[in-house]
Amino acid sequence: MAMDTQTCLKQTKDNMNATVTFFDKSLQKIRAGKASPQMLEGLRVDYYGNPTPVDQVANINTPDAHQIVIQPWERNMLPVIEKAILAANIGMTPQNNGEFIRLIVPTPTEERRKELVKKAKQEAEQTKVSIRNIRRTANDEAKKLKDNGVEEDAVKKLENDIQKVTDEMIAKVDKIMDAKEKEIMTL
Repeated sequence: MAMDTQTCLKQTKDNMNATVTFFDKSLQKIRAGKASPQMLEGLRVDYYGNPTPVDQVANINTPDAHQIVIQPWERNMLPVIEKAILAANIGMTPQNNGEFIRLIVPTPTEERRKELVKKAKQEAEQTKVSIRNIRRTANDEAKKLKDNGVEEDAVKKLENDIQKVTDEMIAKVDKIMDAKEKEIMTL
């Protein structure tokens, strides 16, 4: 019977870890004025009739903190990539020189940086709500275990362990958020 409580705890940890990982990845898409290839994640181009991620048809580099260089493997992809960037409305105008596309990442104003921090904090709060929902589901499972004959002490220990994991994950979210806020507010 002890295996049931361990399985419940492991599943809870895995779900919470996945939520924190998703949060971390979503924060990487928030532009902090520093060039990053992740800014183009999700951008798809028409590659011979198939919508294809831009990183599968070109090399994406960041030679410095304020520019992204996209060098397609086929020159005929230059106008297609340029058109996709304009259509995606990512706030940067592509500069096509015939060999590669350069994107200049503008330095955000103080007001814009505060907006980005606010957006990031909303994402953090959503993640915390998701973690708490996972905790609630796990506690419901613990109560079901109790109804299925697992000892009350084992269920209480499981609920305490679930709370500890929840606290750890929320602290992790706060730590990630603090680092992102620092990154955004630094010029």
